[in-house]
Amino acid sequence: MTIIMDKKSSFFVLVVVVMGAFLIPFMGAALNVSLPSIGKEFSLNLVILGWIPTSFILANAAFILPFGRLGDIYGRKKIFRLGVFLFTLSSLMAFFSPSANYLIFFSFMLGLGCSMIFATGMAILSSVFPIDSRGESFGIYVASVYMGLLAGPLLGGFLTESLGWRSIFLFNIPLGIIILLFIFLKIKKDWVGSKGETFDLKGTLVYVPAIIMISYGVTNAIYLFGQLLVVAGILFLLGFLFMELKIKNPLINPLIFKKMVPLLSSTSNLLLVTSTSGVWTLLSLYLQYIQVLSPFITGIILAIQPIVVVIASPFAGRLSDRINGGPLTLLGIILSTTGLFMSLFIGSGTAIAMIIILTFVLGLGNALFSSPNTNIFISSVDRKFYGSASAVFATVIFTGQLLSMGILLLVFSDTPGDLGGMASQFKYFISSLHLTFTIYLILSILGSILIFIMVFKQKNSKIKKLYGN
Repeated sequence: MTIIMDKKSSFFVLVVVVMGAFLIPFMGAALNVSLPSIGKEFSLNLVILGWIPTSFILANAAFILPFGRLGDIYGRKKIFRLGVFLFTLSSLMAFFSPSANYLIFFSFMLGLGCSMIFATGMAILSSVFPIDSRGESFGIYVASVYMGLLAGPLLGGFLTESLGWRSIFLFNIPLGIIILLFIFLKIKKDWVGSKGETFDLKGTLVYVPAIIMISYGVTNAIYLFGQLLVVAGILFLLGFLFMELKIKNPLINPLIFKKMVPLLSSTSNLLLVTSTSGVWTLLSLYLQYIQVLSPFITGIILAIQPIVVVIASPFAGRLSDRINGGPLTLLGIILSTTGLFMSLFIGSGTAIAMIIILTFVLGLGNALFSSPNTNIFISSVDRKFYGSASAVFATVIFTGQLLSMGILLLVFSDTPGDLGGMASQFKYFISSLHLTFTIYLILSILGSILIFIMVFKQKNSKIKKLYGN
C-alpha cells in the first residue's frame, strides 16, 4: 500500500534511501581497488585476499530475501535503519582490523547490513511515492547506485593511495550517521506490506545454508569436500523450492518461473553477472601488480565502465519502452561477450588503451542488457508476484557476483605465493587470468544463446497472438 506523504517528508525519505543505495556499490567497488594494499600489509595470497570482497557479496546474496520478507512483515524502515546501523558499526570495526581474518568477518557484517538496506530501499520508495511520480524516484535511486559504482574506484583509489586502505571504511561512518539522524529526526512513519503474516523461518534455515555451502564449495571445488558442499547446497536449494510450493507465505514463490520468458531472462542475467562481476577484481589486480599503476590511476580506468552505464542506461531504458527490449538485450550480451573475448589477449605488455576499450565495451554491453532485461523479466510475471519477482532478481544479481568471485578464487587457488613484489609469480597470474576469462566467456556465450531463444519465443508469441493461434 502506498502512503502519501507531504513533499518535505517524501524528500527526506528519498534522500535517506538514495544515500543508502550509494553506500552498497561504493563499498564493493572501493574494496576491489584496495585489495593489493590490503594484501601487502597482511602478506596475503590471492585466495585469502579474494575472500574479503567475496564475504561481502556472500552476505548480500544469502540474506536479502529473508530481510526483504522481514521488512514486509515488521516494518521496512525498521530493517533499513538496522541495516544502516550495522553497516556503520562494521565499518568502524573494519577500520581497526588487526588481521585478515578480522577484516573478512567485518566485510561479511558490512554485507549483512547492506542486504537489509538493499532489501527494503526500493520497497520504501514504492510505499511513499504514488505511481505517477514513482518513476522519477526510481531513476534517482538507480543513478545513485551507479554513482556509487563510479565513486568506488575513483574515491577508493584516492583514499587508498593518500591515506591507506583503512580510510575507505572510515569514509562510511559519517554517511551512516547522517542517514540515521535523518531517519530518527525526519521520518516518523513505517511501512508494513504483510502485517500479521508469518515469516518462513524453516525456509530461511534451508535457503541461507544452501547459498553459503554452494559459495564456499565452489571456491574449494578442486577438493572432494568442496564438491560435496556444492552438491549438498544444490540439494538444499531444491528442497527449499519444494518447501516454498507448500506453504502459504513463502520467501519466494516458484510460480514466478512458470512461464518460459522470466526463466530465460533471469537465467541469462545470472550467467552475465557471473561472467562479468569478477572482471573488475581481476583488472584491479592486473593493473597494479603487472602494469604497476597506482590505486588512483587504476580507479580512474575502472571508473570508465560505470560512467558508460550511467550515460547509456537511461537511453536503453527509454528505448526499451518504445520497442521490444529483446533485441537490445541480445545486443548488450553480445557486446559483453565481445569484451570478454578481448580480455583473452591481455598480457604483461598489453597497452592501457586496449584495457580502456575493453572496459568501454563491457560497460556499453551492460547498459544495453540490464534495463531492458529487467523490464522484460518484471513485465513477464503476474502482477501479484511483482514484489517476489523484484527480490528474486536482486538475489540473482548478488548470486551471480558470488559465483563470479567463486570461479576467480577456484582458478587462483593454484597460483603460488604472494604476488606482491614477486615478479617470478607473474606468469602464474597471467595464466590464471586467461583461464578465468575463458570460463567467463563460455558462460556469457551460454547467456547469449538463452537470450536468443527468449527473443525468438517473444517473436513467435506475438505472431500467434496476431493471428489468433
